[in-house]
Amino acid sequence: MPNILYGANPLSRIFLMFIWVTPLLASIDWVSAAVSLALTVIFAPLCGVSWLRLIRAGWFLLLVAPISGISMLFYGEPGGAKYFSWWLIAVTQNSLSLAIAITLRVFAVALPMVVLARDIDPTELGDALSQILKLPSRFVLGAVAGVRMVSLFQSDWQSLGMARRARGLTDVGRLKRLMTMSFGLLVIALRRGGKLATAMEARGFGRTPPGGGQRTWARPSRLAGRDWLVMVVGTGLAALPVVVSVLSGSWRFFGL
Repeated sequence: MPNILYGANPLSRIFLMFIWVTPLLASIDWVSAAVSLALTVIFAPLCGVSWLRLIRAGWFLLLVAPISGISMLFYGEPGGAKYFSWWLIAVTQNSLSLAIAITLRVFAVALPMVVLARDIDPTELGDALSQILKLPSRFVLGAVAGVRMVSLFQSDWQSLGMARRARGLTDVGRLKRLMTMSFGLLVIALRRGGKLATAMEARGFGRTPPGGGQRTWARPSRLAGRDWLVMVVGTGLAALPVVVSVLSGSWRFFGL
């Protein structure tokens, strides 16, 4: 499967995440969200994420998005024709429009993160944050550890499940099993984070080299021409939903 982001610097992906999502947070219309979602679905296979994998990674949105939309449908700002009313609930033309917009916006904001965050190497991310952005060492360590923990989440969850089955602890309710395994996963993450911090401190990470010299890097991280091209094209695509929404007259800032 082709991947136009293969070999791109992790900072270019982070820039695309920021530039793609930020305009969607400024408006609550359904046009910009629909256009952004359509672009995400179209370009996902070109970024190495098949439609089947995109569905598998974002299935939980099918539960989260309707909840957001229903709450906006019942309790959104009333306006226009009234379809249903009972106590504090009022379903009107405006609340229906807001419900559709919010539901689409949940997908439009979350799915690009699934596509762009795929295959980000934690080590390359740390090199880029340190060498290009010159961020503090402790922040870089936290970012690298966070990305690494996310990549280990699935394997830890599977290991916990197999360990529980080996102990005969699977005959419980789903909710209780979810809470128990989540707590176990939290314990594993805390222990691993403590070991990682101790190991990095022992290796002198974040300390000034003897004599006050500059730290050297085993893997130089730079923004190449391909990265700038990715960021320019991504900025143009991120602006397209805004342009379509403004031209169609659907664009509306929050609170307006």
